[in-house]
Order: sequence, then C-alpha cells, then structure tokens
Amino acid sequence: MSRKSKIEIILHNVVIEDVAAEGKSIAHIHLPEDDPDSPGRVIFVEFAVPGDVVDVLVTRKKKNFLEGRIVKLNKPSDDRLEPFCEHFGTCGGCRWQPLPYDIQLKAKQRQVYDQLTRIGHLDIPEILPIIGSEKTILYRNKLEFSASDKRWILPGEDFASIPDSDRAGLGFHVGKFFDKVLDIKHCWLQPEPANAIRLFIKDYAVRNELSFYNIRENYGFLRNMFIRTTDDGQVMLILCFGHDSPAIIPLLKAVCNRFPEISSLYYVINTKLNDSISDQECILFSGEEAIYEKMGSLRFKIGPKSFYQTNTGQALQLYSKTLEFAGLSGKELVYDLYTGTGTIAQFLSSQAKEVIGIEYVPEAIEDARINAAGNGISNCSFFAGDMKDILNDAFIAEHGSPDVIIVDPPRAGMHPDVVDTILRAAPKRVVYVSCNPASQARDIAMMAEKYKVTAVQPVDMFPHTQHVENICKLDLC
Repeated sequence: MSRKSKIEIILHNVVIEDVAAEGKSIAHIHLPEDDPDSPGRVIFVEFAVPGDVVDVLVTRKKKNFLEGRIVKLNKPSDDRLEPFCEHFGTCGGCRWQPLPYDIQLKAKQRQVYDQLTRIGHLDIPEILPIIGSEKTILYRNKLEFSASDKRWILPGEDFASIPDSDRAGLGFHVGKFFDKVLDIKHCWLQPEPANAIRLFIKDYAVRNELSFYNIRENYGFLRNMFIRTTDDGQVMLILCFGHDSPAIIPLLKAVCNRFPEISSLYYVINTKLNDSISDQECILFSGEEAIYEKMGSLRFKIGPKSFYQTNTGQALQLYSKTLEFAGLSGKELVYDLYTGTGTIAQFLSSQAKEVIGIEYVPEAIEDARINAAGNGISNCSFFAGDMKDILNDAFIAEHGSPDVIIVDPPRAGMHPDVVDTILRAAPKRVVYVSCNPASQARDIAMMAEKYKVTAVQPVDMFPHTQHVENICKLDLC
C-alpha cells in the first residue's frame, strides 16, 4: 500500500498582528473545521512583520497553535525594511532584519516582562527602558565559522550539476540543522578583516584540494575557525583541523603572509565529535599569546578560550548597570559567580572591599588573575572549578559570608545546589545578569522565599535577533 501524500495547508491573506517569542511573529486564523465565532487559532510565522498580509504554508499543526512560513507577501507592512544581508532567511542569524530597531527593542522589553511574570510568576516593579545598542551591525568581536564538505544547496541549485570545487562551504549552520552549513559570502556581524580571512581560507583549501569536514561522519581536514577582534584593531585567528597533516603549516604560513594584521594565530587538532575547543590544546603558531580589550579604564587579556562579552560597547553598559544595582559603599565582600575572565569582578572592585570570582574554565581564571594584576587590582581573588562543587558552606566559611552576590550564568541558568547555597548565605543583595530571561525567571522563583525583585533592566546585546540580556536586582526580604 502506498503512503498517503501529505496535504499542504495554505492560509491566504493572513494579517500579522505582533512580534512573538523565538523571533517569530503571531497572527490568529480560522481553519475550515473551526467555529467561525471563536477567537481563532494562534499561528507563529517566521520572518514576518506586524502589518504584513501574507499567504502562509502551515509547517506544523498542534492542538493549540500552528507554525508556518510565508509563501507570498501580498501586502508588506508599512514598517517592513529590506534585509541588508544577502543570506537573510537561510542563515540562522539576524532574523529580525525586516523589523525597525525600535520595534525590536519593544519586543525584547515585552519578552523580559512576559518571562519574568509568566514563567517565574514574579511580582516585579516597572521594568526600566531597554538599553539599545549604538551599533546594530558590525558589533560582534567574536565569530565561529564551520566547514562542510557538502554546503547547503540554495533554491534553484542542482547539487548534481555543481562542480566539486563549489560543493564545500565555510560559514554558519542553517536554522535547526546541526549538519548543514551555509557558505557565507559576506557577514555583517563582525568588522573586517573577518570576511576576508574566511574567504581566503576557503579559497586556499579549495585550490589546494584540502578536504572539508563531514559533520555526520566526523572526518575531513578543515573543521572550523574562530575570529576575535578588538576595537583597536587586534585580530586573533584560531583554525581547527579534524586531524594532523603536513598541510597545516603551509596553510598557516599563507594566512600570515596574506594578513600581517593578525596579532595572534593559533591552531587546534580536534578529533572528537563536537567543535568545542575548551578541552583542546590551542597551539600558538605566530604572534602574541593573547589580544587585549579595553573597557572603561580597565584592560582585559583575551586568550583563545577566554569568555568575553561579544558586544564590547554594550558590555560596558551592562556592567555599569550591574555596578549600579550592586549598590556598593566600599565595605562589601562581593562574590562574582561565573566570572569568566573576571570582567565584572574587576569592574566592581574599586567600589568593594573584596571581590571573589568563581569560574568553571581554568584558563579563564588564569586570565582573570593576569588581568587583575595588569590593572593594578589587589582586592580580587579567583577560583576555578564547577560552581556547584566549589560554592558550598565550607567555601563561604573559609572566605567569608558575602554581602552581595553577582551571578552571570550560562543560558541554562544556575544549578539548584548553587541556588540553595545562595539562599543559605543570604547576602543582602543578589544581582542576576542573564542572557536567557526564561532560566533567570525560573531561578529567581526558587529564591522568592527570601528575595524580592526590586529593579529590572533589559540590555540589547544582539540587534536583529530575538535574544536579550537582562539584569534583575534582588533584595533580601
């Protein structure tokens, strides 16, 4: 028996109403089986702008909602902008290019409110106006590009007719596909020479018949690369290879000759199944071991594994507001959890008696110590290890009970054991910095027995995306 073909549902003249979560927009529609007097079903549509009138192909149908994509733009919204990037709609990033920036900021502000109140069920004060980014393009100081021996095939292309020399790609992963890489011609996220370096390396690899990585089968030579830049023009390049080869050195020499402005050139031989280099040896091939970024009066060392906020200008805004929320008088013992390279810890140090930073990555802690010494800061100490293992009652008994705790965890938020330790330590104030207001809301809800939210400040670190950074000030009840 043959399988039934899937029936496509196309909804005509759908009016897009608002911006929703996860970078999608929202509308209400009726299906033929629906009661016409009902309010209709919710449908989430990608790449739509409020005010658009569109035909939508339903790609997912659930009991309470649908998802779809635009197949025809019948009437564009008066607010719709022309995307500035040729890769818009295929690349997984910068999904809000058609949205004016003021609408993006309003959507992010509402996202913070919704997640704190609906997920955390928190009683919060009026949220402060979101701090927008001065730069909305070329604002990133770090990008990662992935190589693939089978690049993403664009609409209208026939893979069978594409020559072998054009089948490889070096760029970004496509949407939800871990194994699909879109070959990027020009990216608007990072200043030059980022595009020039990536294009040169791809061209060199193709001309010299170097293999590109196959993500599914875990084989191939050219695997991925990281480019880091600073505001004053320093450049760090980290090239990652799937196996050792005599071809590595000639490639690195060619890169050095073409781009003498590269301050620091590393390579990594990574044979494991994921692209992370946190557990890999980074081998310095040429130049300095690190680049250095200034933030205010402070200078920070950034190595190949260092965490540093990727929007330098907005990081200063973020840390300034964190310092304000901390409300320091110069007498406090401050714990800075998930300290990274110690940026927040050192930013606060001039207004605290002592700051203790804790971070999982040992190399980041080493950089934090070097940064503190270089900045002439003597009241910061740093410890490396898993947060839930290091931050315990014994650690607090040894190093002192904190007056203020700053937390800036990864997207997943804090481990429940860390939350429990904070509750037992009971500092007078917790300042929670988060790149994910949903996990932030969950964690703060676990602290609601002792803390109330007294201030909320969203900060836009990533224009043209749905992501938003948020700071909550929690005071002891």
